[in-house]
Amino acid sequence: MLEIVGIALATLFTTIGPFDVATAFAALTSSATPAERRSYAIRGTLIATVILGIFALTGDFILTSFGISMAALRTAGGILLLLMGIDLVFAKSSRAIMATSEEIYEAGLKRDISVFPLATPLIAGPGAMGAVILLMADAQGNFGHQAAVLLALLAVMLFTLVALLTASQILRFLGVTGIQIIMRISGILLTSLAVQFIIDGIGQSGLLAH
Repeated sequence: MLEIVGIALATLFTTIGPFDVATAFAALTSSATPAERRSYAIRGTLIATVILGIFALTGDFILTSFGISMAALRTAGGILLLLMGIDLVFAKSSRAIMATSEEIYEAGLKRDISVFPLATPLIAGPGAMGAVILLMADAQGNFGHQAAVLLALLAVMLFTLVALLTASQILRFLGVTGIQIIMRISGILLTSLAVQFIIDGIGQSGLLAH
């Protein structure tokens, strides 16, 4: 159980990227009042939690509807996470985690950013959606393991909310270098997990048996 929680925490923390989200949030809300920033952070995190929760609970239905096998999901998800991990190791902003420059510009034209781009794609981005489906599918048939994944998701979302509420203080304390060090370490861990997902997926497909 602890292993499942650990893997889920590491995967979700890296794919959601609370520190990257906090950095973008601080830039997007530079002209907002403290009350507005607090409102955006709470609403954005709640909406993102609901989005990821829906993907977690309906992932099996989505896979069945499209005829996607568990082996294919493990392999494809592993490749996606591997690309994200490599970007993080080399301190590049992964497009699966962060919003594009066009999305950030469009958000700057809006007053309320809690839904877009904060909830999605900054928090609940393609990488996080794919990761939560993969983790839940990997724990399929074991209610305890799936509950552990959901618990890890809630823990990461709570950490993300705290990071948003204290975004300015985090940036001052860690600085750009500190944040990059944390993300590089997370990238190495995510890369290792991604390779394991790929190995498991290929092994489950039966390709290595031929």
